[in-house]
Formats: sequence, C-alpha cells, structure tokens
Amino acid sequence: MQKYNDFDASVEKAVEEFKKWDKDEKIEVVSHLDADGITACAILTKALNRDNRKYDISIIKQLTMDEIKELAERKSRYFIFTDLGSGQIKDMLDNLGDKNILVLDHHQIVEGNKDSLIHVNPHMFDIDGSKEIAGSGVVYLFAKKLNEKNKDLAHLAVIGAIGDVQEDGNFMRMNKEILEDAVEQDKIMIERGLRLFGRQTKPIHKVLEYSTDPYIPGVSGSESGAIQFLHQIGIEPKNKSKWKRIVDLTDEEKKILTTGIIMKRFGEENPQDVLGNNYVICSEEKGSPTRDAREFATLLNACGRMDKASFGIGTCLGIKEDKRNAMKTLAAYKKEIVGAIKWYNENEDKLIKKDGFVIINAEDNIPPTIIGTLASIISKGNDLKEGTYVLSLARSDKNMTKISLRVSGIRENKELDLRDVAKEIVKDIGGEAGGHQFAAGALIETEKEEEFLKAAEKVLSERKI
Repeated sequence: MQKYNDFDASVEKAVEEFKKWDKDEKIEVVSHLDADGITACAILTKALNRDNRKYDISIIKQLTMDEIKELAERKSRYFIFTDLGSGQIKDMLDNLGDKNILVLDHHQIVEGNKDSLIHVNPHMFDIDGSKEIAGSGVVYLFAKKLNEKNKDLAHLAVIGAIGDVQEDGNFMRMNKEILEDAVEQDKIMIERGLRLFGRQTKPIHKVLEYSTDPYIPGVSGSESGAIQFLHQIGIEPKNKSKWKRIVDLTDEEKKILTTGIIMKRFGEENPQDVLGNNYVICSEEKGSPTRDAREFATLLNACGRMDKASFGIGTCLGIKEDKRNAMKTLAAYKKEIVGAIKWYNENEDKLIKKDGFVIINAEDNIPPTIIGTLASIISKGNDLKEGTYVLSLARSDKNMTKISLRVSGIRENKELDLRDVAKEIVKDIGGEAGGHQFAAGALIETEKEEEFLKAAEKVLSERKI
C-alpha cells in the first residue's frame, strides 16, 4: 500500500539528512525508560558505533518542558530522540530551534512546525503507531537503511514491540516484517505453545497461579489450586527438591498440561485459546530471563523503572556484567511491585471506588516509576468489571505527581482512547498528558492533586464505558 511506501521514503530521507551531520561532533541521544525506549536506544547506539559516531545517552521518564530546557543548555548541535518527542515538537523547536534534531517515534503527534527538524513517525502516514510498529521498530528501520549490517538488531525491535503490548496473538504488518528479519538472521525462533508468562524462569505452579490471560478457573489466583491441578493431571511440580519450570517439561508433559488447561477452561469463552506464539531469543541460555522475548521485555522495564536503564542497554548489546546487574535489578523491582500491591491491599482509605472507575492515590507511598505497573496489574485482575478505569497517582521529585491510566478487560474499542481521557482531565488544571490508546499517563504539579481528583471523578463518571 502507498502509505507504507511513503513511510519507507521518509525513513530513507531521514538517513540521507543524518549522513550530512558532522562525524567529529557528539550526538545527544534521548530515549524513554521503558522496554521499547531501551531497545530503541540499544539499536541506535549499536548503529552509531558502526557509523563511527560519538554520542551521549540520556534516558528519561517523560520529555517535559524542564527536560527540554535542560537539553538546550548542552553544547551539542545534534540531538536524536527515540520513542518520544512527537508530542513535544513545538516545545523542542521553541527551545532547541538552532539545533539539528532527529525524532524517531511512534506516539501520536501534537502539531508543530515539523519542517525544520527530521521527523519519522508512522502516524504521519495514517499508520497506527500504537499497534503496527513501536519506537524501537522505527529506530530499527532507520538503522537498517543506514547500514544493512544492522539487520542483526531486529530481535531488539521485536522485544520492544512486545514490551509496548503490540503482540496480540500475532503481529501486524510492520512488526511482522521486522520479526521476519529477526528469524532470517537466526536471532529469534518462533515456538507455538502455551502463551503463559514465565515459561523460562518461574516454577510451573507460579506461572499458573499468576495467569490471568488466559484465566484458568480454580487455578488462577490460587497457589494451592495450581499445585493440586498439576497433581490431578499427573505432572509432579517438583523435580526432587527443585520446582519445575515449563521449560523443564518433556514434550509429552507439555501436551498433558495444555490439554489439562483447556479442560479446566470449559465454560469459559474460547476455552482452547491458551496457545500462541512464543518468541525465543536464540543466542540466550535456556532458563534465562533473556531467553523469552516477553521476559526480556520485563527485565528491561525493570531496569528503566529502577533508574538502571544502562544495565538494560548493555544487556541488549550482550555485555555480561550489565546482564548480571540487570538480573539483580529485576529482583529488586519485583520486591517493589510486591510492596506496591501490599500497600494497595492494605489502604482502602486511599482508594476512590465508584461505578466505572477506581482511583488509587498513593501519594509518597509508591515510587512514581512503579505506579503505572501497579495500575496495569490491578486492571488485569479478576475483581474489576470489564471497562473499569484504573487511575493511579504517585508523587515524584520536583513537586510533581505522576498519573497512570488503564482500563480493565478491553483490548479492542475504536471509540475509547485513554490519551483523550487523560488530556480531558488535565485540560483545565495544567499538566502534560499522552501515551497509548490503552495505557495513558500525565504529569501534574503536586499542589494540584485535589483539583485533579475532582476533575478525574467528573470526567470518568461522564465517560463511563
């Protein structure tokens, strides 16, 4: 289709403009802290190394006006923004107007004079960047045009897309083409099997206990139920003193487990909907959290959320010491998540629960980098009615409050866009809002929390699903 050809031409043009940049000068690379942003940054840094470029890296939570002003004070004439920037074009031009800027992003575009910078974004060609390609995918296509050798980075773009929840049983056109590159390069192997998170690293009973999609009646949410289920189908959960993982099972045991889960799901909608594609990173060791693309994305998210993005970038680039540190960071991140869930369960008074929405005001009790993860976990739980908004708040430094917005049980709804909901809430109180269709966020001044909560209740009530 023509729109894909036009997008491809825009990538080509960006590469040609980039080649004009002075190789003796340093480039400032700015990226987002999530799995997509980290993989985007890793792809770009490898491509820059191959192109003999000098660079510095900044990983940030959000491209705010303060961040842009801080960047403007740097001496460099060259800036590349990956997995962010499209929503701040005007602010960048107002403050970085004398710089050479390249934006490689997939978020929705907020209007600004785009002619005076290099801007690559699928939305410019009516391609949905929230579903068809992630920020890391845009960077990968740029890197591939820059040097064909960079095709060996395709697997990182697949991990980034999975981190941005763009794989729903399969990938759409652009991500699918990137996946084909990764398979062709022997970087990824696609295995058809149970679509359960933690296949490589977690004990089977824990994988089953924490499985909400697919939901397994009598098993999901119950450790004892999961262990009992395994005994019933004839799979011993332990191998001597060690808990078994799915990756440890024989092919026959995997078939028994699959059949058992389908039987347990009789009465559910599409009981057989437990199989899917698993994306195995060929170069990684069996049983490692970097062997499975979904677990790899979680590891990278942990590094970003714990302010250790450099470990994530290094892991993507195969640096063993960074990988060891990333795994330690993942363990610390899990403790933070457990603490956040515990706080949520023990602080009903901090929750506003009404028909159609739940508001979690964590104040200083949960780190702002974790609050979005908590909102996602709550929205995927079974105790909320489908279509319930989950809005969470946590205070960050500089007297600002981070907002995260999710919705329970909905994957497809053309009428619903959480970005619009977030923007409407902050419209009259100031603040910046953005994100994706089903995962949006905002940043407001902490002193305006009460005003925000009133506006949120009003908007969420009016926009009841």
